[in-house]
Amino acid sequence: MQPSLRTASRLFPPLLWLVGWFFVLAAPTPAIAQSRLAEFLAAVPPAQLFPGADHYDVPQGNPPVAMVRSGERLLGYAFVNADWVDSTGYSGKPIQILVGLSTEGKIAGARLMAHHEPIVLIGIPPAKIAQFIAGYVGRDVLALAHNGPEGQPPVDIISGATVTVTVIGESLIQSSIKVARAEGMAGAALAAVAAPRGALDPAHQAPADWIGLLGDGSLRRLQLTVGEVNDAFLRAGAKEAANSPESTNPTDFFIDLYVAPVSVPAIGRRLLGERYDAFAKTLAPGQQAILIAANGAYSFKGSGYVRGGIFDRIALIQGEQTIRFRDHDHTRLGDVHAPGAPDLRDVDIFRIPATSHFDVTEPWRLQLLVERAFGARGKSFLTFETSYRLPDAYLKPLPAAPIATPRTETAPVAAAMPVWRIMWRAKIGQVSILAAALALLTGIFFFQDALVKRPKLYDWVRVAYLLFTVFWIGWYAEAQLSVVNVLAFFDALRTGFRWDYFLMAPLIFVLWFATAASILFWNRGAFCGWLCPFGALQELLNRAAKLLHVPQLRVPFFIHSRLVAVKYVIFLILFGISLSALATAEQAAEVEPFKTAIILHFARGWPFVLYAGALLAANLTVERFFCRYLCPLGAALAIPARLRMFDWLRRYRECGNPCQRCGNECPVQAIHPEGHINPNECIQCLHCQMLYHHDQKCPVMIQRRLKREKYSSSSPPAIPPRIKVSAVTRETDLPR
Repeated sequence: MQPSLRTASRLFPPLLWLVGWFFVLAAPTPAIAQSRLAEFLAAVPPAQLFPGADHYDVPQGNPPVAMVRSGERLLGYAFVNADWVDSTGYSGKPIQILVGLSTEGKIAGARLMAHHEPIVLIGIPPAKIAQFIAGYVGRDVLALAHNGPEGQPPVDIISGATVTVTVIGESLIQSSIKVARAEGMAGAALAAVAAPRGALDPAHQAPADWIGLLGDGSLRRLQLTVGEVNDAFLRAGAKEAANSPESTNPTDFFIDLYVAPVSVPAIGRRLLGERYDAFAKTLAPGQQAILIAANGAYSFKGSGYVRGGIFDRIALIQGEQTIRFRDHDHTRLGDVHAPGAPDLRDVDIFRIPATSHFDVTEPWRLQLLVERAFGARGKSFLTFETSYRLPDAYLKPLPAAPIATPRTETAPVAAAMPVWRIMWRAKIGQVSILAAALALLTGIFFFQDALVKRPKLYDWVRVAYLLFTVFWIGWYAEAQLSVVNVLAFFDALRTGFRWDYFLMAPLIFVLWFATAASILFWNRGAFCGWLCPFGALQELLNRAAKLLHVPQLRVPFFIHSRLVAVKYVIFLILFGISLSALATAEQAAEVEPFKTAIILHFARGWPFVLYAGALLAANLTVERFFCRYLCPLGAALAIPARLRMFDWLRRYRECGNPCQRCGNECPVQAIHPEGHINPNECIQCLHCQMLYHHDQKCPVMIQRRLKREKYSSSSPPAIPPRIKVSAVTRETDLPR
């Protein structure tokens, strides 16, 4: 091939990629947050949302609401929850539900219309989500917001998706209440605002001991026995959960929980003692805090805050607002100071952000989500509540409000902190660890020659990094990138791009930024070879297989070179589907076993586990089998990787002709028989660079070493300096 043609062939894929980007970016984008109510109404017949309804009126208002009628009779209103409240889920995009609200203020029907929640897309049956939503049908929104246990959701909150369905439930309630107010339903019952009870009285002293704090209501208690929880599950129809108690003795404590607002100085000083002053300095203006302490078989903390930063078993409810706590809101204590306090297993303080506008003087409730496992994978859920009302003794009457006077300037209203900033604050520790790991990887690449010249050190460093990738990035932080992220990104570019959606997942965002930057330097290998948890898992398992002498299958190169095209075909199919049906493409992306093996830790249905297991089994004989031939994410990253600016992998003229050592040992067969490295397939493992400098394995280095040794052995011995001895003095005349 002529040089000009060869150059053109190398430039064609990058140019094609840039042209594609131009059309994507140039495509018209609709207004951000445009309501989809009309679209959803066209897809759902009126009778499916409202029994007996025969048509919708044209949506009116902003946010829009459509009247639902039977003939001329008004039955109620149809609306989308995301138009009225923030229903953003873990995906960073809103969970959109079409809701029907009757004229009596009851939920007449609800249908999940659109979402991008990974936990729902990748294994939760749609019927379970529909069943959960159906549990709200027929309920009065006022009861759901204010009446405590009567407004509890269905018992089965869906194992593995507790936070997602909580967003669904809360957005159903809050959006229905707002629509009811907007349409004037229930009159003052929904719109009334209670007058403030009073201000905190700094002169009031709390009781001096634990019993006194309980007695006057400063400290509230929720006490449940195992038998009481069993009975509650039976009443809810969860017989299997009722028959799987934490203890065989029904009188044992399931949980003995205490709660109090320690941001009230008098209560805080009694419970925290000398620690209170230091603690009070950590509270920002307007910020409140509660203490939760407990004993018993059940922990109110659970493990959700370890995996995802959210305490999904507790929630604070005041009026229509539900406040959930994240790990950065939490401080663990060893004990409480009040005399007479029992020994408590868990003692924790939870800060309430000032942006929540929580009023410690007004009544509130603490809701406890009870989760009970049964069988191999079954789980059922209940909620229990304890209400709190600050005793009147802590309050003093508010002063008379001054007469308002006109002002020429108004103070700016402080905006609530965006959700993505809250997420970043919650994950700042994990982001720091990941940033340090990325800095280390950058150092490995920049100073790779110094590392690969020491084969044992290189091997230890690589294994240690792969272990970190699997256990911390993958199984702990659950920061596995996916082709779904690529599809969602392109969909956002076409339909209304918003950075805050992608900033909702800090670790994923940092990894994507690092991957994009590394593509310009080292192609896709920085991610695929070092930062992909599933790829790292494959390599570690293959290493173990080799230690156990599992036979390795080397795919003939002419077959290998054709099979690698499969992953590009898979990616193009997924990309094409996503242009018209993103949700379908996300489901088809199950060709990736990442969610099964990494995100869900193999806790899925047997077909998913069997598929992931089969890929890992194939990897035992063909190293990185999935990476080579099936990974659509690898294909997506390989396309822009042709734009890389540097090529730091060093080669000899003898590589490929006649030496095939690197090609034979390349873990993904990225080195062609003629010796050149295919950058689209290279995972930057640096194994070939270790061989490049190895004077026991590389033929070129072996010849150089033998020449050095031969030269050293044939050289004459060094002549010692001459020594002259004087005949007179007999002194040694040493050279100076």
